[in-house]
Amino acid sequence: MKKIESVQEFVEKLDAAKKVNPKDLSSDQDLTIGIMNLISIEEHLMFSGAKTGKTEFYDLINEVREMRKNAMLKIIPSYEGEVWCISKHLLAASMRVFEVGTKALAAGDKQTAYDLFDQSYALYSMFWGLNMGLLTGEKKESNSSKKSVPTKTKDAPVAKDSGKVSKLKNWVKNAVNCCIE
Repeated sequence: MKKIESVQEFVEKLDAAKKVNPKDLSSDQDLTIGIMNLISIEEHLMFSGAKTGKTEFYDLINEVREMRKNAMLKIIPSYEGEVWCISKHLLAASMRVFEVGTKALAAGDKQTAYDLFDQSYALYSMFWGLNMGLLTGEKKESNSSKKSVPTKTKDAPVAKDSGKVSKLKNWVKNAVNCCIE
């Protein structure tokens, strides 16, 4: 598989993927937001059970967990190594960092909020990079549409606002559009 050698080539491949079918990942993006919320529900059920002493909260965890697992299977039907768990934790971390950012914003600490929103988006972009083969160099397809996506880029190790994370954030911004119907 040919590696992408330049930013220009990366952009060209991204544009080609969008032209094939600009809707490729919009349903999957909606589903990832749902998965984030299901993870949060699992956590809240555990904390509610612990705080109230009511085991009824604990009893609901398995039902919500099954819903979350079924939703994740639609995006991650097959994987190797720890990709499933990494994916779950990337989505959970993205949601939590976002929530802390909204609290900072409400408290008037805009810069902290903006930094946290950027970190949340970076985590979310890493999820897509991992599951679309952009981190491993494997070309993968969206499960919902089976259209090709750009392959891994030749970069330095993951770093904030540079290298892979920056390119992943740009890829997600351009390729994963929930507003296209």
